[in-house]
Amino acid sequence: MCGMIADVAAVSPSPLMSSSSSLRSLVLNPSKSSSVSLSQPKVTIEVDFVDGLTNAKAKLYARSYKSSDFARDLLAILVALRVPGWHKTQVTPELLSIRKVSGALTNAIFFVSCPTVALVPTLLLRIYGPSSGSLISRSHELRMLHILSSRCHFGPRVYGTFTNGRIEEYFESVTLVPSDLRDRKTSQWIASRMAELHSVDISVVEGPLTVSSLEGKSWEIGVKKNVKAWMPTAREVLGHHSVSEATHRTLNIDRFYELWVRYLRWLSHVEKVEGASRRVFAHNDTQYGNILRLTSPLRQDAPEHHQIVVVDFEYAAPNPVAFDIANHFHEWTADYQSSTPHLLDPSRYPTMEERQNFYRAYLAHSRSIDTCTFSVPMLHSEVSQLERQVRVWSPASHGMWTVWGIVQAQDSLERGELEPEFDYLAYATCRMEGFIRELSELGVQ
Repeated sequence: MCGMIADVAAVSPSPLMSSSSSLRSLVLNPSKSSSVSLSQPKVTIEVDFVDGLTNAKAKLYARSYKSSDFARDLLAILVALRVPGWHKTQVTPELLSIRKVSGALTNAIFFVSCPTVALVPTLLLRIYGPSSGSLISRSHELRMLHILSSRCHFGPRVYGTFTNGRIEEYFESVTLVPSDLRDRKTSQWIASRMAELHSVDISVVEGPLTVSSLEGKSWEIGVKKNVKAWMPTAREVLGHHSVSEATHRTLNIDRFYELWVRYLRWLSHVEKVEGASRRVFAHNDTQYGNILRLTSPLRQDAPEHHQIVVVDFEYAAPNPVAFDIANHFHEWTADYQSSTPHLLDPSRYPTMEERQNFYRAYLAHSRSIDTCTFSVPMLHSEVSQLERQVRVWSPASHGMWTVWGIVQAQDSLERGELEPEFDYLAYATCRMEGFIRELSELGVQ
């Protein structure tokens, strides 16, 4: 879930319309400010440096993206951040193409370009969702993105930030659709890319281990950390006066947490007996909308599977290999552009043959990274072991996104939206049902 980039081909440039939304002009520290003179009154934006990135002290309002003021304010931010290629005097707000990307749930995503001026690069504009601050540490995310792109060559370059969003590198690509996940070769490429990400040294991204972050002799894993951190906000959201009694009964948060704790104890026992799934730096949100296929290679000598690029690392964190794979398999059951985007269809879960195709590609690429050799019987044994580990970690994905969905509903509840664009509480209900169903199948009582 979350932060998707999807259905790009269906999005067309939006005409600019007037709106009362505008950016406040800030001239608090002229020595550190950048300003841009536009056809409308001058906008001066103060900039500083946060987490190693240039930050513009300005805000954009996603709901006003069709307005002329939005275009003016956005251009002022791009110039203040000194985004490469966007200093040309020929670039004016009227020439901007601002295309909203459908399907973004955690954030609002836009592609920004200036087609009539040569050599002005297309950018990705991300405006954070109002509830995302309860789910994500933006400071940690930005530091992680900088390390991943600059040192590990994963994800887009971040050009700079503003008060409620950031500007990122744009890849010439198409976003995958649900049917792409079922393509045998594409699935192998995704598995190979996941194996490469899992080879990243956790300490490079997260920093050295400390006593407080130890989970036994391993890292504190993200799925446990997230559920624990999000639970207080989830309780507050469910306490909102507009939440019905029927929803309270369905999303019984106390009952959920009781089952969650019981499940974690069971997991700990299983891993002690059968062996633990390797802890890695994981993406944790490899749904189709976060996977791009490049239309032209970034490097001519790049291997075939590098035409797949995974984006949106907001939920990336240390986790078991099996959790990241299980979470990806659950995303096979989603279609976020359907008439019921909040519902998952369990019948779309990958078959045993499709799972084994993924496992073999993942394990083969993991071995090539480790420069190890392995026999066919060894591969068969490891595929069976991975299948079992994915099975036992599968409910954890449902559990995490259950709590996430409840927290994400906060904004629409406070706005009094009776029919939100995406029904987060219904999504949480669907995930809750999956969590309880899988616990029963595993015999967790």
